[in-house]
Amino acid sequence: MKKSLTLTALCAALAFSFTPMCALGAAPAGKVAGAVADHARKQLDTIADQYYAAAAHFEPLNATENGDNRYDDQIGMAIAPAVRARHFAQYRGFLKRLQAIDRMELDLRAQINYDILDYELTSALSFADIPEHLLPVNQMSSVPVTLANYASGDAGQRLTTVKEYKAYLSRLNQLPAWIDQAIANMRAGMRSGVVMQKATVVSMLPQFQKLVSATPEQNIFYTPVTKMPAAFGAADKQALAKAYRATIATKLAPALARLAAFIEKDYLPAARTSTGWSALPGGAAWYQLAVAHQTTTSMTPDQIHAIGLKEVARIQGQFAIVGPKMGYTGPAAGLPTWVTAQDKYRPFKTEQEVIDVYRKLDATLRTKLPALFTLVPKAPLDLRLEPELSRATASDHYTAPAADGSRPGVFWSVVNDPKQYGSTGMVTLFLHEGQPGHHFHIALLQELNLPDFRKFGGNNAFTEGWALYAETLGKEMGLYDNPENYFGHLNDEMLRAARLVVDTGMHAKGWSREKAIQYYRDTLGYPEALAKSEIERYMVWPGQALGYKIGALKIAELRQRATLALGDKFSLPKFHEIVLEDGTLPLSLLEAKVDRWIAKNR
Repeated sequence: MKKSLTLTALCAALAFSFTPMCALGAAPAGKVAGAVADHARKQLDTIADQYYAAAAHFEPLNATENGDNRYDDQIGMAIAPAVRARHFAQYRGFLKRLQAIDRMELDLRAQINYDILDYELTSALSFADIPEHLLPVNQMSSVPVTLANYASGDAGQRLTTVKEYKAYLSRLNQLPAWIDQAIANMRAGMRSGVVMQKATVVSMLPQFQKLVSATPEQNIFYTPVTKMPAAFGAADKQALAKAYRATIATKLAPALARLAAFIEKDYLPAARTSTGWSALPGGAAWYQLAVAHQTTTSMTPDQIHAIGLKEVARIQGQFAIVGPKMGYTGPAAGLPTWVTAQDKYRPFKTEQEVIDVYRKLDATLRTKLPALFTLVPKAPLDLRLEPELSRATASDHYTAPAADGSRPGVFWSVVNDPKQYGSTGMVTLFLHEGQPGHHFHIALLQELNLPDFRKFGGNNAFTEGWALYAETLGKEMGLYDNPENYFGHLNDEMLRAARLVVDTGMHAKGWSREKAIQYYRDTLGYPEALAKSEIERYMVWPGQALGYKIGALKIAELRQRATLALGDKFSLPKFHEIVLEDGTLPLSLLEAKVDRWIAKNR
């Protein structure tokens, strides 16, 4: 990094050449220091804003998912090789400009922005030579299915005004070109050996087949036309219906048919029979980068695998305690399987009964959370059922509120068959996906005075680590006094611990899909179908599942450290404020922040 600006350079940089300060060649030290700091901060802010704009244009769907609806008329072409090359060149330029700023000239808050931006740029650039674009679709995420889920207007993209209808239509008009690029990329992957696993291709094929329809009116992308607000004028309704019908009939439907046919007839036969990422060309290094990116640490797959095994053993020790309270007398490891077989833990007959339980829990939490939190989001939290198209492969999840307050944060419950929906995990799930988990973190991001790249971005280790840590607060709120609910919490903890084992097992240790599925069935008591969908998720998102437990363990460690160091001065609401008040941080920066708080308050 360069040194502090000289007075002459400062004057030139700030265009002060005719002010008395510069003419005299001298100025009070405080004013010079302040001007230097102000100039450095403005440089940082400019780079940060340009970085976020570049990222949002590169992947506009990410912006939409994160509550930023300014890019809702774009889908981006991040999978196009030429676009990727230009994008990474931009990032190299941003990083070079960032590192030309003297970090020590910045105040503490600006230094946090600097450090996170440096981390994000460096992390993103580490993937510049990784051929991620050759794997553009999978059963967990793809542009066509994401846009299809938006068609209802109930998900990330708003459909309430004529302008918003036109924005969504713009995306539909761009989708055929994206599809053709995806097919070209997958063909290139077939030639180079960078292909998806056969089992996951089998799982994703029905999604794309469902997007094909006999007529435009039967297509899911025509849904907005059937749900136009009554406030729309007759002329607007007629024009929008005509435009949607034409786009689907002449552009989109043929492209969707091409994609489904290609995956079935060409890609599926070429898919690989191996399981892990290490089987891909350069896959071992690719996976290590994914591990670093998802955990924000330098931990190795072997280290994480060992932590997973240790946590599994610890939680099974808790199973031995809670099992007898539920009427189970067998070996601890068998408790999840026993619970799965008990009809009393599947009490529901309808979807509405499931969502009603969550609504009652939400009301209870609103009375208990004020004792644990003083920093809370203003945005409301809504509870909804996952759209039918993606239920088969989706997991319960949270979507951020719109930045302008027009859409609440949403907890999405995935109910494929209410009669098979287990009740024991509902409390811990809602603490994670709803409040105080994702909602208290992600909604707050948009209410804090943060630059856009932090407001609408983040990292998995903090985001999922906080949500998993939030599950543990159920014990302090008395929500786990019921042994069934406490088992549900332990079982979800076991899920996150087992993920460390199977993710690293498959991608770094040569585990087969079948071995991982059996491990899940034995450890979690999962039925075959659920174990399969979970394992196939980790197969296509290498490393993504690691951030949960690694992040939660770090937050719990920091809480314990602060409790011991501060004694009677320790305040749990204040600790939560310290963790959340600066938004998402890489774990090393979070640790440094908590340590500063401890040192200041001893």
